[in-house]
Amino acid sequence: MRLVFAGTPAPAVPSLRALLDSPRHDVVAVVTRPDAPKGRGRRTARSPVGQLADEAGVPVLTPRRPSEPEFLARLRELAPDCCPVVAYGALVPRAALDVPAHGWVNLHFSLLPAWRGAAPVQAALRAGDEVTGATTFLLEEGLDTGPTYGVVTEAVRPTDTAGELLDRLAESGARLLVATLDGIADGTLEARPQPADGVSHAPKVSVDDARVDWAAPAVAVDRLVRSVTPEPGAWTTFRGERLGIGPVEPVPDAEALELKPGRLDVTKRRLLVGTATGPLRLGEVRPQGKRAMPAPDWARGARIESGEVLR
Repeated sequence: MRLVFAGTPAPAVPSLRALLDSPRHDVVAVVTRPDAPKGRGRRTARSPVGQLADEAGVPVLTPRRPSEPEFLARLRELAPDCCPVVAYGALVPRAALDVPAHGWVNLHFSLLPAWRGAAPVQAALRAGDEVTGATTFLLEEGLDTGPTYGVVTEAVRPTDTAGELLDRLAESGARLLVATLDGIADGTLEARPQPADGVSHAPKVSVDDARVDWAAPAVAVDRLVRSVTPEPGAWTTFRGERLGIGPVEPVPDAEALELKPGRLDVTKRRLLVGTATGPLRLGEVRPQGKRAMPAPDWARGARIESGEVLR
């Protein structure tokens, strides 16, 4: 099939690469978000999907909005049979949805109808899901409500961060997307309506959402921190300044101390912080304006004493 692929961030790259490598499909163009400032230097840079398309010699379209008349006209000229989409980052209007004969087929990183929305992997980790996955479905104007083609499941590991889990889903999801498009091309795959039960939502995670509440149970703090690693990154405050928090580690009962929420216990080799149900061991921390470092190194450098508090 003739394909116009839509996607933007790194998790969409495996899908584009798999489609470029597929002998059954021809990616005639890629749609991605406009170039944007990135990094400390704030230099304008192409999206990860756009970079791969450039390397492959595939034309790249970067409309500010996919409702722009110029973009819609170009899409009609390309005459795609289908538009696979992975984390594109903009709502696709009806005028664009109607162009390809087989519609827009979205790869979403959850087992729909669970975790519809922008941050399904983060939501699954924060909720403590033991199994998640990816789903291919026919895009429509509702938020991730279209009929589904197929799923792939993935076990959530106890120490998974959002970045680690998403990396695995991006790879297995890419294979699912190719298989879905193969089935559509063969006429052997039919989309089925999503179940009415089990609907949940996963809105975009803000920086404020990533602030750690040390008065929460240890398991909730652990899930929160892992769910926002690496982006937007968990944080707290110490001595009036923001402190980034890397993944934390539950402390075995035999080593546990009674610490009030947020209170620190400092030893040469470890740094513990209290929660509502028991202490957690801090892994990496990121002081404001500095690089990430092991928590014990930070404690020594900042001359932190037991009894000080994270807020």
